[in-house]
Amino acid sequence: CSRAHDKLLTLTFFSKRKLRVCVATCNRADYSKLAPIMSGIKFHPDEFELEVVVLGSHLIDDYGNTFRMIEQDDFDISSKLHTIVRGEDEAAMVESVGLALVKLPDVLQRLHPDVLIVHGDRFDALALATAAALMNIRILHLEGGEVSGTIDDSIRHAITKLAHYHACCTRSAEQHLIAMCEDHSRILLAGCPSYDKLLSVHDREDYKDIIKCWLVHDLIKSIDACFALVVLKNNIFPIFDICFPTLEMVRVMRKKGIEQHPNFRAVKHVPFEQFIQLVCHAGCMIGNSSCGVREAGAFGTPVINLGTRQTGRETGENVLHVRDADTQNKIYHALELQFGKRYPCSKIYGDGNAVPRILKFLRTIKLDEPLQKTFCFPPVKDSFSQDIDHILETQSALAVDLGGTNLRVAIICMRGNIVKKYTQPNPKTYEARIQLILQMCADAIRDAVVLNCRILGVGISTGGRVNPQEGVVLHSTKLIQEWSSVDLRTPISDALHLPVWVDNDGNCAALAERKFGHGKGVENFVTIITGTGIGGGIIQHHELVHGSTFCAAELGHIMVSLDGPECMCGSRGCIEAYASGMALQREAKRLHDEDLLKVEGMDMKLVEPVTAVHLINAARLGNSKAEAVLNTASTALGVGITNILHMVNPSLVILSGVLASYYQAPVQHIISSRALSSTQGIKIVKSDLEEPALLGAASMVLDYTTRRIY
Repeated sequence: CSRAHDKLLTLTFFSKRKLRVCVATCNRADYSKLAPIMSGIKFHPDEFELEVVVLGSHLIDDYGNTFRMIEQDDFDISSKLHTIVRGEDEAAMVESVGLALVKLPDVLQRLHPDVLIVHGDRFDALALATAAALMNIRILHLEGGEVSGTIDDSIRHAITKLAHYHACCTRSAEQHLIAMCEDHSRILLAGCPSYDKLLSVHDREDYKDIIKCWLVHDLIKSIDACFALVVLKNNIFPIFDICFPTLEMVRVMRKKGIEQHPNFRAVKHVPFEQFIQLVCHAGCMIGNSSCGVREAGAFGTPVINLGTRQTGRETGENVLHVRDADTQNKIYHALELQFGKRYPCSKIYGDGNAVPRILKFLRTIKLDEPLQKTFCFPPVKDSFSQDIDHILETQSALAVDLGGTNLRVAIICMRGNIVKKYTQPNPKTYEARIQLILQMCADAIRDAVVLNCRILGVGISTGGRVNPQEGVVLHSTKLIQEWSSVDLRTPISDALHLPVWVDNDGNCAALAERKFGHGKGVENFVTIITGTGIGGGIIQHHELVHGSTFCAAELGHIMVSLDGPECMCGSRGCIEAYASGMALQREAKRLHDEDLLKVEGMDMKLVEPVTAVHLINAARLGNSKAEAVLNTASTALGVGITNILHMVNPSLVILSGVLASYYQAPVQHIISSRALSSTQGIKIVKSDLEEPALLGAASMVLDYTTRRIY
């Protein structure tokens, strides 16, 4: 009983006392990732005790004595360790690791942390992880599982095997950690902590003052020394800033006289918040730094990545790779393509919520659990099943459907499940509509964090003719006012910091069928929407057909009569003028006004508006006039689809929309009697998707973002 009581007291002690967290920073690069976590820990003094250890290049004058910025950020430094052996060769790195291993035990024994947080893939971090592991101190490793194609990979993966907990930035990194047999329950997909600051403070009003502080002129271009030499050789002198040059770079610069050129400036250190402004407003970044493939994506800054140092890194669409960096013409051409462009914000490496996730993760650490880490060796047959389910459940898109009446936003996961949906009346003016879209999307993004959904981007489905390459609505339908020549991508991407895709609602319906519906795995098919209007999309060789002027799938405006009823497009005899919901409503009102619609057994309230539903109900009850109208509508639609079969020869036609169930059988009959014998066997099926426009908008995001890996 006494032992049991002592054990209970011990468990109570462990559960209530503060978690002592030691954060070790070796250089200014890892400090930019660790500082947000340190601030979060410091903000919760009732739960955590923060100890800060500084070592490595922080304490070297040649690198700017950057430990001072830690002190300026109001962090108390518990210990400073001089661990760098002078020299930039491999032997100096080995000696520095040895020196750190000699000095670290005394510090760690004195601080006695519950958890040591280390970052990345530097040799200093390897020394920290080695010392902590041998001293039975729990290790939380940041940014494990990534690939960069250099010796850094070996160091990073070695730290992974020593660490007990992992906070990684990307889904691929998480999968790599799982493949390395790390315990899935101890892996957190957090995102990069620096993105918490990048996405929140980059848009400062005083950015011009910051730029002027560091550069002679307002023009900013950050570039590596190797490209600077190429430029000088050809007598081209733009403004360049060389930050944090190596000793070898300094020697080359001095030999070439670069330091004396007025357009060049070498600096030891730029404070992170000011560096953010330089990157955010740069015309282009050139070099082989990880900043280009990671942080620059948060602002959509164009990047030219030179050489193979970052091979294997996941990158956003803002990065252009020049692997053969010695070829000058390639670099010049890349600069012409990239300079001055702006790209959508890439959230591959974070969504701005990393620190709350990491703090929550730290709270789950149970100090009474065994320290010895275990490895997971799943059976080969089952090794990926749980991981794929996890991906399908959490990777999600924001889908927006701009209808004539309602504006709808939904969170949709990879499986095609609608996690949450929001609906509001669609405003009549452009300004009010954009404002409402941003508000609804912001609400959905906040809810997504609680729902454990990682938002990859925004897909927008809208009526009218759309240029999906530019994200611009060229001409809208009459149902959506003030909605022509509208750039949707730029304002939404800028406000939400997410990539944005836009396409016509008919095309979106086809994309939805391709990913989630009857069109899955079908090489060639056509989707036709039968709703208020008639629209659709054409899939050929698994790809959507847009046409030279983005109107390849205006299926509702195929003419089936030379002098038929007037269509909303201004022409006559279009399928839409016969078979759309608006056309049927028009005919229903005409019959109602002539007192020819209502039949025995049909219930119509006096205040109820006449719709296509009343026409269909009257026909089912034997109203010959209503039957004649629907027969004409079915024939027009069937003839139009027959024309489509003869033009593009799909293997499947999918009817979508509220009238699909009514039209399916009559249209199949028309095809059987009027189409060429070679196409009469093509099936007409009804869509099983409840929200094709939203699902199609989501599919644009999910299909693209999940394959953006360099």
